[in-house]
Amino acid sequence: MTDAASPPDAARLQSPIARLLRPLVRLFIRSGLTFPALCDLLRELYVNVAEYDFALAAKEQTDSRVSLLTGIHRKEVRRLRGAGAPVRLAPASVSRSSMILARWIAAPEFTDAAGAPRALRRAGDPGDGPTYEDLVESVTRDVRPRAVLDEWLDRGMVAVDGDGRIRLEEAAFAPRSGDDRQLYYFGRNLHDHVAAAVANILAAEPPFFERAVHYEGVSREMAEAMLALSRRVAREALQTVNREAQAAYARDPGGTWRWNFGLYLYREEEEGSSRPPDAGQDPPPPDPNGGAAA
Repeated sequence: MTDAASPPDAARLQSPIARLLRPLVRLFIRSGLTFPALCDLLRELYVNVAEYDFALAAKEQTDSRVSLLTGIHRKEVRRLRGAGAPVRLAPASVSRSSMILARWIAAPEFTDAAGAPRALRRAGDPGDGPTYEDLVESVTRDVRPRAVLDEWLDRGMVAVDGDGRIRLEEAAFAPRSGDDRQLYYFGRNLHDHVAAAVANILAAEPPFFERAVHYEGVSREMAEAMLALSRRVAREALQTVNREAQAAYARDPGGTWRWNFGLYLYREEEEGSSRPPDAGQDPPPPDPNGGAAA
């Protein structure tokens, strides 16, 4: 059995790509990213991907070959080449906050009997158990715990209760709209989801799990109820996987690999969408990716 499947032809890709890009184009227009600016970005990206991801073993990648792969004129290829592969570094504050939060919601010493993150006292305050300073310093000593606290208070990620303890807030799990943390994970999570889906299309045997449960033609009440149920189940799954990952990370010798486990939820009203009277009598069709549509 071959390791790769034949890629779909360009004509068949246009419809799903148009659907995929529509919400992005909505964001681009609202944010002032014009079509000419997007074209410049795509031109650079096409050249970059062709240069680095389609290089032939033991052969120099030429302007002519990049031009052939991308359809971009050789003069433009020559101008754009050599810029280097895109850098995937997380902003320091994002990486630091994520590591501290992951430990707070998973490590036994920082969670209660039910597995929920404890409200942590400050160093020097009366009480037993680990402190907020212990939490931060268990992850990094390159920044003062007070500086992290000020940043988190400003973002609404934590609050100080009446006893002076630091309590994790809902905003820690949902970054503030438009801030650097949200935009970083916007790029990272969508990249990984799309990369997994593309790998599944190009491989003879799909290597990544990608499934969805979806219903159309339902009432708003059902959509909202299923959204609430999904949010609860998703959070439980994330917390379970994070606890296992924290324990494994403590034993792991380290390496060059990375791993991501993500979930998403969505609902919207579709204009003109309506379920026929007998639609509920038969099960919905299967998800083409192998998951159940119901």
